[in-house]
Amino acid sequence: MFRTECVAMLLAGGQGSRLGVLTEKIAKPAVPYGGKYRIIDFPLSNCINSGIDTVGVLTQYQPLALNDYIGSGQPWDLDRLNGGVHILPPYQQISGTDWYKGTANAIYQNIPFIERYNPDYVLILSGDHIYKMDYSKMIEAHRDSGADCTIAVLEVSMEEASRFGIMNCHDDGTIYEFEEKPKNPKSNKASMGIYVFNWQALRKYLTEDEKNPDSQNDFGKNIIPAMLSDGCKMLAYPFEGYWKDVGTIDSLWEANLDLLNPKVNLQLDDPAWRIYSRTTGAPPHYVGDTADVENSIVSEGCEIYGKVDYSILFNNVTVEEGAVVRDSIVMPGTVIKKGAVVEYAMVAENCVIDENAHIGNSPENMNDLQKWGVAVVGNNVAVGEGASVLPQSMISSDVKAGETV
Repeated sequence: MFRTECVAMLLAGGQGSRLGVLTEKIAKPAVPYGGKYRIIDFPLSNCINSGIDTVGVLTQYQPLALNDYIGSGQPWDLDRLNGGVHILPPYQQISGTDWYKGTANAIYQNIPFIERYNPDYVLILSGDHIYKMDYSKMIEAHRDSGADCTIAVLEVSMEEASRFGIMNCHDDGTIYEFEEKPKNPKSNKASMGIYVFNWQALRKYLTEDEKNPDSQNDFGKNIIPAMLSDGCKMLAYPFEGYWKDVGTIDSLWEANLDLLNPKVNLQLDDPAWRIYSRTTGAPPHYVGDTADVENSIVSEGCEIYGKVDYSILFNNVTVEEGAVVRDSIVMPGTVIKKGAVVEYAMVAENCVIDENAHIGNSPENMNDLQKWGVAVVGNNVAVGEGASVLPQSMISSDVKAGETV
């Protein structure tokens, strides 16, 4: 039997409903990010950079694009004879098919997969965060402490703490209490949803949780509180660095534009900790003599003849002469035609923004800032000539010429 010290289980089955039209047809971890990546590139790259080469990816909602993207795992050096990356959807059992009922149930259903590798530790990860982290250091801290479970925590402001699951700890880092989104937080140590468990302990608590008909089968709501209640040793592992939960339109938009901010230290070009992706093989981008590009990321295959300012353009985007893209994210294959303006917006894959159409608006031009927000255009949408898509709008179907939505 092939044995590995640690198996990583990557939860990638969430619907991502807060991302609206961006996740109507793809799972949240498959959403494009940063000009050439998808969100799932980060935990997969973190795994291989950390020396973890056995990874289960738990899929459920709209998995096709995600499955195709991961493929054999070759871009992340996870196409291994022993170990490697494995796609783990819910599967048919003797008693019927069960969708994953919660994060803990998803792992419970895949106990046979984990047991194939007889690990000492299981690393639980989420597929919707942007960050770089050496999991091997966390596992080492877990091993040295003798803990049953170690939870990565990020210090947030006390004003923000009520938005997170908060770990209350002793001075030595051991956790004595977990509070889910407390109104009056005692601590600012927010759970990142990254856990290292001793496998035998986790197996026991998953099995007991599955027998409880009243459980929500969730790590934060059920497994962690149960282990604390039983006196298990729980350790908080402090993380310092960039970390972003990109579960909302605003946070995804901000996380993309953070790449253009010199004060944000994400360093995607760090050769010591590469973020790997399945690249398109498109030709180099072209910037025409009528183009004006400032402080932007322009990916391969793009053709730029208009103005692009503080924006991120994925591969094979065309910006025609006289068009303007400002403070926006434009995903692969989209065409922005002459005279069109895209500002403070996210435009998904393979859209056509016709001549003189206007997507979004600058907050400086808004009389009522309560009506301002990022405008979103979904995959394969055509916005007609002279049409307008207002701030906060989320469009999943074609917009007729001259129409305002």
